[in-house]
Order: sequence, then C-alpha cells, then structure tokens
Amino acid sequence: MHYSILIQYDVTDKIYVASVPELKGCMAHGHTREEAMREIQEAGQLQLDVMQGKEMLAPAPMILNSK
Repeated sequence: MHYSILIQYDVTDKIYVASVPELKGCMAHGHTREEAMREIQEAGQLQLDVMQGKEMLAPAPMILNSK
C-alpha cells in the first residue's frame, strides 16, 4: 500500500518536515529531503504496525487523478 508523502522546508528550524496526510499525526523531519523521506517511511510503517496490533483498519491511500 502506498501513501502520500508531503515534504516541506521549515525556514525557521532549517529542516525538512515530512508528513503522511492519510495517517493522522504521522510526521518526521530531517536535515535533508532524503533524511526526511527515510524518517517518514519508518514513522509511517511504525504507525501502521501499531494500528494493526490494535486491530484498527488502516486508512485507504489517497487516489490521485492522473489527467
């Protein structure tokens, strides 16, 4: 399953902040885009693992229109 990942640069803290919109509260950061991507992938997987352990349904990924 593939989820959306949003990466934004925070000029105040000089870090990249990544989030998964479909997974409420799932955020991570890094000093580079690559680091933020690695961290958010790990955070997302951890959140899905916890949800599975609690027998919660994982939200469906967003479907983007590719026109």
